[in-house]
Amino acid sequence: MRGRSLALLLCVSSAAARAADDGAVTPSENLVLDGIPAIPTWVAESVGRYTEFRSAALQSWHPTRREMLITTRFGDTNQVHWVRLPGADRKQMTFSKERVSKASFPRKSDGYFVFAMDKGGNEFSQLYRYDVTTGDVTLLTDGGRSQNGLGPWSHAGDLLAYGSTRRNGADRDVYVMDPRDPRTDRKALEVTGGGWAPLDWSPDDKQLLVGEEISINESYLWIVDVATGAKRLVTPKGGAETVAYSKARFGADGKLLYVATDKDSEFQRLARIDLGSGVHTYLTSHISWDVESFEPSPDGKTIAFTTNEDGVSAFHLLDVATGKERPAPKLPVGVIGALTWHANGKDLGLTLAQARSPADVFSIDVATGAIDRWTESETGGLNTIGFPAPELVRWKSFDGRSISGFLFRPPARFTGKRPVLINIHGGPEGQTRPDFLGRGNYYLNELGIAVVFPNVRGSSGYGKSFLKLDNGVLREDSVKDVGALFDWIATRDDLDATRVMVTGGSYGGYMTLAVATRYDDKLRCSLDVVGISSFVTFLERTESYRRDLRRVEYGDERDPKVREFLLRIAPVNNAAKITKPLFVVQGQNDPRVPFTESEQMVETVKKNGTPVWYLKAKDEGHGFAKKKNADFQFYATVAFMREFLLK
Repeated sequence: MRGRSLALLLCVSSAAARAADDGAVTPSENLVLDGIPAIPTWVAESVGRYTEFRSAALQSWHPTRREMLITTRFGDTNQVHWVRLPGADRKQMTFSKERVSKASFPRKSDGYFVFAMDKGGNEFSQLYRYDVTTGDVTLLTDGGRSQNGLGPWSHAGDLLAYGSTRRNGADRDVYVMDPRDPRTDRKALEVTGGGWAPLDWSPDDKQLLVGEEISINESYLWIVDVATGAKRLVTPKGGAETVAYSKARFGADGKLLYVATDKDSEFQRLARIDLGSGVHTYLTSHISWDVESFEPSPDGKTIAFTTNEDGVSAFHLLDVATGKERPAPKLPVGVIGALTWHANGKDLGLTLAQARSPADVFSIDVATGAIDRWTESETGGLNTIGFPAPELVRWKSFDGRSISGFLFRPPARFTGKRPVLINIHGGPEGQTRPDFLGRGNYYLNELGIAVVFPNVRGSSGYGKSFLKLDNGVLREDSVKDVGALFDWIATRDDLDATRVMVTGGSYGGYMTLAVATRYDDKLRCSLDVVGISSFVTFLERTESYRRDLRRVEYGDERDPKVREFLLRIAPVNNAAKITKPLFVVQGQNDPRVPFTESEQMVETVKKNGTPVWYLKAKDEGHGFAKKKNADFQFYATVAFMREFLLK
């Protein structure tokens, strides 16, 4: 965006959605519209700069040089870029119409890297080798309807471990391959279930550490002999309460593991497991928050880790020899991800997102504490320093439990009581955190809408007991948390309880539909993005590799009593209660929430005579990833808000 004029900036967003002669925005050929009126070109022009935000994510350090691979978007989708110095130009390496989700160098070779890419948002990622010298791209996996996850590299050679559903589409087996020769690909472990993934190689490369996830509250760790496929359970099953292991790595000597676990605790703690005895030694009991991520240094002497403290990331360094924390540089308030050590053992890379800055890539010299910024993503020419900062707020729910969320208030120039957008996260075991709102800043800065992000019961980050409070037949209790939020809004002098809109994506889409059926009288309108309209039809149609995982959370629809409950609370079966306008957005290739969930809801609500807008993308999956599609969705959302929330 450097050097572009304001006039050009305002036109960029409508380049992919051309202005027709009648002054309306023309959607791309892959968008299907139902009930959506023509979107005036002035809407696209008014939001133009808010569609030009960019972000960057760290993917991999170069094996030897202080250089890195990142993903960012300069066209329609995220692609792999090479950055050779902090603040240097980003050299684009991959050029595909489809998004690249992951990329990684092997530990020793720099002549190639491997990346993962799906098609049309279907999440059936395939693995590819990119040859640095020639630019050639070689398909490494089957290229069909299998899901392949980019896993860890061996220490000594170029062996890549990865999980794949290729055998039957449901079970995620573990494979090993030398990507320089795809013919070396072989199955190292055959399993039952879709929640398996290779996590790390032992220091001698003879064993793989493999995780098995049953649910967010229950998981197990196995050690697998790479040569024979024999596996040994490290974390025994059974006991009074299930235990979760969110991350695990081998220690430097191969005789122990470092893990993040909620064993014997409400929160995820960093722990050490002795592989001989199975004894857990806890290293962060002094911190009453989840350890969300960690990485041991290449020499095994230091562990970098982050904690999630009321949604904000805190950065820590642990000295392995003493088991004590050492001084760590203080990073700006935000959300930290992608912790990655360089092979030099000194530089630690990470991605940092802040409320007033898109996600960008940084590195820390752990010896000196010096911080380098590798990318500075464009913000459409807008000065984001003045963007509203989030306020942590709390309210009492129906049972007296305290529920929290983040409130973004519009600038002071907007006076009087402000209309409110309630935005509910997905997951359901997700959490809204104070990172960059992107396009959502337009609602605050230009429309004067206050935005509330509730972390209802069932959200992660507040302990495992809180996480379980919406499971099974407790599902509607989280909906009641939003009902209590309506009451809290009514007590505020700065918020207008008569102008409230609810929105959310995925599970947040279900919550949107459930809130719309239960609290129709408190709403002006609703926007559901790839949401579940019936847990029964969802569980019957979601991809088989994730079905059992979701049954643990929502309940097993094959049980007659559970089925009756799920049908009773299904938004599609309560749609007659919706009298306020509804906007539904869906990707046709969505493997998680099939498009039929949206279409059955749209058709049912139409029968009420309620205004319904429906936007479907034929080349998208679980949300819109292509910029031209996301732009049109944004234009339509702004038009919907102007018509039904702001009037």
